[in-house]
Amino acid sequence: MSEIINLRKARKTKVRATKQIKAEQNRIKFGRNKASRKKDALLKSLNEKQLDAHKIKD
Repeated sequence: MSEIINLRKARKTKVRATKQIKAEQNRIKFGRNKASRKKDALLKSLNEKQLDAHKIKD
């Protein structure tokens, strides 16, 4: 005989699987770790300070 399955559970597991796949794709596309964000912020502030130091004052 065939195995009896609960269609509601099967549908929910399918939806969860598709959400996990989409979440993994978004992590790859948009994800950055904290160290990377901190490094970029530090470099940005250093560049702004250097630019401000080279401005000609009236």
